[in-house]
Amino acid sequence: MRSFHVLFLCTGNSARSILAEAILKKSGAGRFHAHSAGSMPKGQVHPQALALLRGLGHDVSDFRSKSWNEFATPGAPQMDFVFTVCDNAANEVCPVWPGQPMTAHWGVPDPAAATGTAAEIGAAFAEAYRMLNNRISLFTSLPFDKLDRMSLQKRLHDIGTA
Repeated sequence: MRSFHVLFLCTGNSARSILAEAILKKSGAGRFHAHSAGSMPKGQVHPQALALLRGLGHDVSDFRSKSWNEFATPGAPQMDFVFTVCDNAANEVCPVWPGQPMTAHWGVPDPAAATGTAAEIGAAFAEAYRMLNNRISLFTSLPFDKLDRMSLQKRLHDIGTA
């Protein structure tokens, strides 16, 4: 069975795209290679994202905030799917991805923008994780070998509105 490279994009690559990468790395191991990046990376992963992931049993040792340009250069893995998980990144002009990967927008509210008590901020991160986990679960259960490109593209779009 073929494995797929998946890139999750967000502006800062500090929370949502990192959460999505972690979820797919764990749930799609062997079938999917998960990556994340940002158009204007913050340079560090949000501490609350790391704390949540650690608490859920994810290995966070390799996560870093990085530019999407790393994935548009010669020698970078060729992406099969590119998903934007924030509205800003969805509206930006993305690099040209080699191989013409399938794309979709799976917008999730930014937990890094949450304010309030520590519990309220933690709840915002947990909700972003829940939403991404649900979408990634739908994605990984798709019958890739039975769908033509147009049908698959529609399914990817539909997942973003789930």
